[in-house]
Amino acid sequence: MNRLSMLVSPNGQWVLAGSDEFLAALGDPDPDYDAISFAVKNLGFIKFQILEQSLIEIELHPSTVELPALLAVQQKLLRSAVRLFRIKYFESSWLSEIFPAAELAVTRLSELCAPKFLPSVHERFLVEPQDFSKLYDSGDSPLQLFAQKWRMSFAHFDPSVISFAEKQQLLSRLIIVGVKLPDDDPIFRFIGDGHANWLDENYHFNAIGEKIGNQPDKDYGAWLTEFYKSVAQSGRPRYDYVTATIQRGKGTHVTRYERLLLPWKTSSDEVLVTLSSRGLPENSVSAELSSRPESSIIKNSAMSS
Repeated sequence: MNRLSMLVSPNGQWVLAGSDEFLAALGDPDPDYDAISFAVKNLGFIKFQILEQSLIEIELHPSTVELPALLAVQQKLLRSAVRLFRIKYFESSWLSEIFPAAELAVTRLSELCAPKFLPSVHERFLVEPQDFSKLYDSGDSPLQLFAQKWRMSFAHFDPSVISFAEKQQLLSRLIIVGVKLPDDDPIFRFIGDGHANWLDENYHFNAIGEKIGNQPDKDYGAWLTEFYKSVAQSGRPRYDYVTATIQRGKGTHVTRYERLLLPWKTSSDEVLVTLSSRGLPENSVSAELSSRPESSIIKNSAMSS
């Protein structure tokens, strides 16, 4: 059988089995064992094979896969002319699934490699996770531009991130939060003035250096804290739709927005997490939220806003 086999390293580089690049990443110049299986199962490599130009087989251990490797494989799949895909993945044993379309295989890979984080359920807040890889096919949207900047920077934060956001007119909707791992609570480092619609006047200035859990709506702050800490600890982005009823003074502010949380490495032990967001139509409250008894609060608030 004619096979073309390659590997994707954790940082998203394509290498050939047995090559100098692969052996260097393996840390063993002369392995006397199945080096490919070891790299896939333990080091976060993804094995990629094309069989007879008719089937692509991807082999991975989802819990060890890094995002750059996942994105490299997904983009390769979407550009391929092959129309049959097999994913072999390790949980407690090796499992296998077959898909008749690249899009289905890409979606399944995202599901398998998604961080195992379950946010707490709150009656006023709903999160709907989205497929991060879809951002790369969404045209020149603001979130796509920031996702591309994050990837091209290899997730390293430097002053060019701020200048990029300003040039692309993203600065007003940007929030930067600092998280010192492993246990410190997220701290506001920057809040764009485009968020003043749900914050008290001048809060986006006075809150710098404060924990995000200490904002006026303490429940909302505590709920957001979970996401920022999860993104900082996992090193993986989140792409969500959010619907929230936020307490503001004696009233409420209803918002539905698309958000992108990106983790950035720094020269210190602090991880910076950026939030980029844009509003979604208020009448697009999901069926899941509408089915909840307490959702009448949100629907009524949305109608009166």
